[in-house]
Amino acid sequence: MNQIDNGTIHYRDELIRKLIHLTSLSIPVIYYFIPTATAAIILGILTAVALIMDLGRYLSPVFGKIFYKFFGFLLRKHETDHEKKNLNGATYVLLAAFLGVLIFPKVIFITAFSILIISDSSAALIGRKFGKIKFLRKSLEGTLAFFISASIVIFFTPKIGYYGTEYIIGLIAAFVGAFVENLSFGIADDNISIPFSVGFLMWGLYSLWLPEMELILKNVPV
Repeated sequence: MNQIDNGTIHYRDELIRKLIHLTSLSIPVIYYFIPTATAAIILGILTAVALIMDLGRYLSPVFGKIFYKFFGFLLRKHETDHEKKNLNGATYVLLAAFLGVLIFPKVIFITAFSILIISDSSAALIGRKFGKIKFLRKSLEGTLAFFISASIVIFFTPKIGYYGTEYIIGLIAAFVGAFVENLSFGIADDNISIPFSVGFLMWGLYSLWLPEMELILKNVPV
């Protein structure tokens, strides 16, 4: 969530949220070493638990009191709306990861999800702290932070053959992802729109420019 906001308290809260958000980077890292079926089962269970807890805080006053006591400081205002019953960011991250593992080839998921975790956090922290120039819906500084960090991610995530075209595909997806993040609004939009827009664009460009390449990582569980 890259927005122009220099409030100290708001920034402190955002910093804590994003530091916790960064722990989700363990998902693509662990997924690299385990089969897709295993990852889908684990993420499916975690997502189900997150959904039950998230909805439980709305349906049970007793559980809600306990939930807010431990996790309330991490939630934004719209995540505590008992009328709309919005899910929190952690639930959306797990949901995006679960669906992403089921849909995308491993090489694409690892890149797209890593961009979500690292670049969305970069955009939010830089945008809130240094964002001065309005750009589309958010700040230019935050959007640039997203693109730069996503470009770095591209150079460190696994590739099929480590061809130059693969890096170009990744950089194009990073560029588009920066605009998607800028135009997205809310936790759900960010955590769903970023990895899926980056993932589908990469998949399409692989199919267009490297149609003969099989999107399977060598010596990695499938």
